[in-house]
Amino acid sequence: MRLEISTGKLCCLLILVSVLMVACSGTDEEFAAVRLRCEHLVNPLGIDSKSPRFTWQIDAGRMGVKQKSYRIFVGCDSSDVARGRGDVWDSGNRKSGINLAVYEGSSLEPLKKYFWSVRIRDGNGRFSKIRETASFETGMMGPDSWKGSWISDSRDVHLKPAAYFRKSFIIPGKISYARAYIAAAGLFELSVNGIRAGDHFLDPAYTRFDRRNLYVSHDITGLLKEGENAAGLLLGNGWYNHQSTAVWFFHEAPWRARPAFCMEIHIHLEDGSRIIIPSGTDWKTALSPVIFNSIYTAEHYDARLEKEGWDLPGYDDSDWNEPLYVSAPSQNITAQSMHPIRAEAELSAKRFEKINNNTWVFDFGRNIAGVSRLKISGMPGTVISLKHGERLGPDGRVDQSNIDVHYRPSDNSDPFQTDIFILAGKGEEVFMPRFNYKGFQYVEVSSDRPVHISKKSLSAFFMHSDVPPAGHISSSDTLLNRIWEAAGNSYLSNLYGYPTDCPQREKNGWTGDAHIAIETALYNFDGITVYEKWLNDHLDEQQPNGVLPAIIPSSGWGYHWANGPDWTSTIALIPWNIYLFYGDPYLLRLCYDYIKRYVGHITERSPEGLTDWGLGDWIPVKSISAKELTSSIYYYTDVCILAKAAGLFGYHDDHEKYSRLALKIKDAINDSYLDRERGIYGNGYQTEMSFPLMWDIVPDELRDKIAYNLAESVRANNYHIDAGLLGTKSILNALSENGYSDIAFRLAVQDTFPSWGWWIVNGATTMYENWSINPESDISMNHIMFGEISAWMYKALGGIFPDEKQPGFKNVILKPNFVNGLDRFEARHDGPYGTIVSSWEREGDRLTYRISLPPGSTATFYPGEEVIFENNRKISKNKYIIKKKTGEGPVLQLGSGKYEFKIFTIPG
Repeated sequence: MRLEISTGKLCCLLILVSVLMVACSGTDEEFAAVRLRCEHLVNPLGIDSKSPRFTWQIDAGRMGVKQKSYRIFVGCDSSDVARGRGDVWDSGNRKSGINLAVYEGSSLEPLKKYFWSVRIRDGNGRFSKIRETASFETGMMGPDSWKGSWISDSRDVHLKPAAYFRKSFIIPGKISYARAYIAAAGLFELSVNGIRAGDHFLDPAYTRFDRRNLYVSHDITGLLKEGENAAGLLLGNGWYNHQSTAVWFFHEAPWRARPAFCMEIHIHLEDGSRIIIPSGTDWKTALSPVIFNSIYTAEHYDARLEKEGWDLPGYDDSDWNEPLYVSAPSQNITAQSMHPIRAEAELSAKRFEKINNNTWVFDFGRNIAGVSRLKISGMPGTVISLKHGERLGPDGRVDQSNIDVHYRPSDNSDPFQTDIFILAGKGEEVFMPRFNYKGFQYVEVSSDRPVHISKKSLSAFFMHSDVPPAGHISSSDTLLNRIWEAAGNSYLSNLYGYPTDCPQREKNGWTGDAHIAIETALYNFDGITVYEKWLNDHLDEQQPNGVLPAIIPSSGWGYHWANGPDWTSTIALIPWNIYLFYGDPYLLRLCYDYIKRYVGHITERSPEGLTDWGLGDWIPVKSISAKELTSSIYYYTDVCILAKAAGLFGYHDDHEKYSRLALKIKDAINDSYLDRERGIYGNGYQTEMSFPLMWDIVPDELRDKIAYNLAESVRANNYHIDAGLLGTKSILNALSENGYSDIAFRLAVQDTFPSWGWWIVNGATTMYENWSINPESDISMNHIMFGEISAWMYKALGGIFPDEKQPGFKNVILKPNFVNGLDRFEARHDGPYGTIVSSWEREGDRLTYRISLPPGSTATFYPGEEVIFENNRKISKNKYIIKKKTGEGPVLQLGSGKYEFKIFTIPG
């Protein structure tokens, strides 16, 4: 702990330690493996991994529980597995304290359900009982398992209405269970016997379609019946057939074609037989009432064209057409093994205003990504327009001028973010888009004929990849809390199977935005499955020479601009952070050769160790930092990650090679940009000073001097930020990690321009793209790129860091800063071993600091220069204190459990 005192005087801190968790009586029911996951999912359906990963946590009623070994059982009978019998794989006792294991049994069969359990042994040699049994179900596991054919209704990419497909079939006996497997080029919505299958939206996720296609698995057991049944599928364009035109040329994508799909329904009967219903030309197809759909702009629906009962048994489809066989978009069809997009919340309008007899504006009170749903009655043919936007103009109507700047429409038939609903005139009708999402707070509803509209007519749905929450921040500072909430809202608004920059103007997978926000992502959400999918997109996009595009996936745009190491270092930074947060090396190992290729390209074009390839500190306040400095530091960081990964995987020659290269780059940066006498980098701008500090470029003997000069520059700027995208990643961290946490806190909660707080006090519920709230350009009002401040709260104020030597929070590094100006703070993070809590509260001259560590984990706590007591006696050095460095104070090693520290400030 570092405590900054405004008078500059030193103080002595007396810390009393109270251990809150006591040992329980010893039975083997005290502890057990719980919260079992396979491939980081709960009981996943349809996975393709031949060696799936298993993870678990420990539930224990006593302090300091450690796992010494584990034993995993995998089998086809759940009752046997629950009793500790694995007929498919019995791992035997594996000595390990890690709660991650990889399947090593015989080859798994496709399309089969397996059960698994784990028994753990603690440090006293006792085995736990098996409390939970989990399952996983394999998918196709390769192209040879597919029986269905790729079909479409047309080869015309300009045909606007979406297509219906249907198939009737007979089930001759009682159903045991049934699955549907759907691969689509485009988007689909599946219904069985008139009921929508599942609760996903916008399936399958966007990929580089000519190199990878995803399929989705659904449990449809409850939707089928003995006798006649019908399956219906509505096929949308998505990113596959981009009919809207914008500056990124997605309408010219090399994969573009009319949407198509390949599908199989597998029905298992109680008598042991199986029926397979594959897609083929024995299906029927017709155009649907979805007369236009664009993932980028909106959806148009003509209810007069509805085909009632089209997805029910007995429907007369004699006038429907036969589908066409089409080629598969790629030969790489893999399972979509990640958290799907769902509608998290339904919002009611906070404010409703009638503009005139035909126009109404709804305000939902917060900026979101998603869709709106309209309930309305009216005359047949009435045209309703729903215009979505983030702000209102002076006339009180929706103003899209901040988000439609990159749209290049060829006519007025496809208005931006504007749904069109044509009424059938059959009582109350409901419209909700299926194949689109938007970024908005306001919706302007207009009608070409008189209709009745009320405040309850329209609702909004906040949609995003449904990643579980993994963190929470609360404090005594309302502004700080609201900034944290805004960052979370923006992050989720920009997670749709891949991380995006904004949910309205672009929807692009900008790499720079994503790696800047990766710690914010992982402290707050369990997002590993989405990032594993997105890094596969990286592998699909990388050119043979190692170059990556600035946006991923891409139709080809972004290889020419914005794709230097300050952006496309995602290929190294994200796998490394996944490894740190989860302790899972899979993604880092998968990307290793691709990182080498990427680093090799930079080295080839910049043999002296410096590179100016990149965009630089994007959208700064005023000071323009040296692009060569920031890009070279990212180059250095990528090489460091590569060297560490090589060491981790036992590639000794690579480890030595890249360690030498990292030192060469570091020296080149310091030789070119460090003024040792003055103690500044470059011109001394905030980004130029904080970047070398955060990324460990600064020589040890100059770190204090550089940090002091950085702090002075912030003071001189009246505690306001003067940085762009890259600088916001480093400025708060560099200050907090070098003795200036009070200054970092003042910067973080500043509420005048330019600052995060300036947005909030002006009504923001999300992060903005620009520090100014009224700039001439670059003013998306839902951007995650400045969102590092959320991760900083966990790191600087909560002091929670992963330990590189024991990743996945197996050992937690605790370095909290008890900043002046804040009376109460709590950070909670749900890591792989369970919930970590770091909280503190002031009461007069006393501060109480509480720690909670989950079973199976430990923590290294750095309290600073203090005298530490337990139960009013000085702690013996062999109990908690593990080391003491000159000028650092004691370092405490803590086992799992709950701790309370009473800290008294004694002026000295």
